[in-house]
Amino acid sequence: MEIVLADAAGFCFGVKRALDITKKIASQAAEDTDGTPIHTLGPLIHNPQVVKELASQGVRVIERPEEVDSGVVIVRSHGVSPKVMEELQGRGLEIVDATCPFVQRAMRWAKQLKDEGYQVVIVGDKSHPEVQALLGCTDEEAHIVSSPQDIDELPAAKRIGVIAQTTQSTSNYRACVSALIGKVEELKAFDTICIATEQRQTSAMELAAQVDVMVVIGGRNSANTKRLAEVCQEQGTRTIHVETPDELKQEWFKGVQKAGVTAGASTPHWLIEGVLTRMSEFTEDKVTQATEEQEVQDVQQEEVEEVAPEEPITEETQEEIGAQESSTDTEEEISEEPKLSEVQISEYDVKLPTPGAVMKGRVVQVSQDEVLVDIDYKSEGRIPLNELSFLQNVQPSELVSEGDEIAVKVLKVDDAEGTVILSKKRADADQSWAKLEELKESNGTLDAKVVQTVKGGLLVNVGVRGFIPASHVSRGFEDNLEKYVGQTLELKIIELDRSKNNVVFSHKEVLEERYQKAKEEAFDTLEEGDIVPGIVRRLTDFGAFVDIGDGVEGLLHVSEMAYSRVEHPSDVVSEEEEIKVMILGLDKERERISLGLKQTLPDPWLNIDERYSEGDRVTGVVTRVVDFGAFVKLEDGVEGLVHISELSHKHVAKTEDVVQSGDEIEVKVISVDPEARRIGLSIKELEPKPQPKPAPREKQASPAQEGTSTDELTTNLGDVFGDLFKKTQE
Repeated sequence: MEIVLADAAGFCFGVKRALDITKKIASQAAEDTDGTPIHTLGPLIHNPQVVKELASQGVRVIERPEEVDSGVVIVRSHGVSPKVMEELQGRGLEIVDATCPFVQRAMRWAKQLKDEGYQVVIVGDKSHPEVQALLGCTDEEAHIVSSPQDIDELPAAKRIGVIAQTTQSTSNYRACVSALIGKVEELKAFDTICIATEQRQTSAMELAAQVDVMVVIGGRNSANTKRLAEVCQEQGTRTIHVETPDELKQEWFKGVQKAGVTAGASTPHWLIEGVLTRMSEFTEDKVTQATEEQEVQDVQQEEVEEVAPEEPITEETQEEIGAQESSTDTEEEISEEPKLSEVQISEYDVKLPTPGAVMKGRVVQVSQDEVLVDIDYKSEGRIPLNELSFLQNVQPSELVSEGDEIAVKVLKVDDAEGTVILSKKRADADQSWAKLEELKESNGTLDAKVVQTVKGGLLVNVGVRGFIPASHVSRGFEDNLEKYVGQTLELKIIELDRSKNNVVFSHKEVLEERYQKAKEEAFDTLEEGDIVPGIVRRLTDFGAFVDIGDGVEGLLHVSEMAYSRVEHPSDVVSEEEEIKVMILGLDKERERISLGLKQTLPDPWLNIDERYSEGDRVTGVVTRVVDFGAFVKLEDGVEGLVHISELSHKHVAKTEDVVQSGDEIEVKVISVDPEARRIGLSIKELEPKPQPKPAPREKQASPAQEGTSTDELTTNLGDVFGDLFKKTQE
């Protein structure tokens, strides 16, 4: 007996994706110490052996949201209705959506048809969870049919939209659509059957026609597995449906020369291997494969990598191709049905994307190594990591997000996983070169985001790789290019060569043109006394240079920064600070602009007599010490003078003997002159006055001195020190 395995058997893309997601979460939970419970809402896939394996890893199956109050709930590959999803979210659970992207597509189309006013008809099994999810997307208003015979029982409707359960047979779906033709005014049909399902059924059907017996492996609760068995039986071939190798019996294969094997989308590889091993025990012949799947994948990958950039396909060409395909498909598929004039068919089938075509798509999933894009086809298109961007070492999430609308180029249709291979970078390049050439011709500019630094400059993404030399980044020298990463710059093309895939930009030229124009405008429109916004660009010892627009700078002298004395400009302003300044002077010939900052601030001497009165005790900081006293800062722009005579009741030879610059002291206001902008201060007025010394007593004369007059006994300083003073003078 020869055993032949169908070329499309086992896990489909959606099932494998759901299983990978669940196993990853289970593995992470096993490493956590908090023991987060993990659940799937219904069996993850329709295969009891896989569900049992997941249970051993701690993944519990629940049937209703109310069965769980905490932990992680994984939505299985069949999806759930919006109502059930809202119920899960309302319970505060951590939700992981593992719905197959093909099912998600069908759900979106179901909602779209409902929103557009169509009566939705779903071709599928009413009890299947996927069909229930689709029904929920139509607010439970869709009709479900399982065969063309059910069409006659549908209520009358003018506009009908048709979708299919993703695991339905293509022939049954088309028969249902054909049965509707002529019965409605407008018919819109979306072929939502998964490509992997079509391939699996076609492969099984072709193999069944060549063998004596077919063995179909998969869960008995799996709709797509049961459909496979039906397809094989329709070929008149004896068909055996098993779940495990143990169910096989040797007598089933007596007299069989050639046996075929296929498996449903939920059947794991190890079960298929087990069945093949068991069957091989009934024969001495070698098990053959109808196809080497890995070799096919390798060849397809090589073909994708070798796809050369093609000339952009114009809209006219695309319309012509679409018209030809539409005409051919329509004639082949419904030639025996009523004429198209009797019914308006908006869309009988979703047309096959054309390799080389550039189209719009919406990002539906972003992973580490690829991006899935909705291109209005029955399956999502796949953008491999190397087709996302010309940039190296970037994550897909840095380039696109779910929901983004992007342009993509079709490289190859129907790869091994049933998707379409797309390229974002080639679509961007095709669309960008024409715009860049037009921009270069018109000497225009464009805005582009800086994505990274490279040796000698910056890289920007304009659909193609753009380079900005370091010397063309700004008007001056730049020693830190990293600060530009993430910024959007206005650029002018200075070099363009499509054959070499080379485009060089300059931001400096844009700034220079902007500066010259702004400078002329500034001298023509600004007047002394105008107050304008500015940004401090540079600080010097004597002031600050302020950009008042597009690189036009004026000088803010240190003396014009504040009403009080400023030691250094950094005490008042800092680089890149936004301030408002007044135009103090315009010298067009010398191209100089003088600015003032203190003029934009309130005059601190206004109403000074309301804040300070004679007799007030105030605190201030000594700013300057001079021969005749000390200046004390009471507030910004207001200083008072403590005269040397007001420093102390004692004689003061030097001001520094009492106070130093920087001292914080308490003083008394002794005078306020608003017109002269002067305030007199005193320290000694806050000190107690010294007490006068008592006069010395007169001594009584001794008997020997009696009779001597007072004048005769008086001695002055000259009498005592006269000779000493004389010597000193000499």
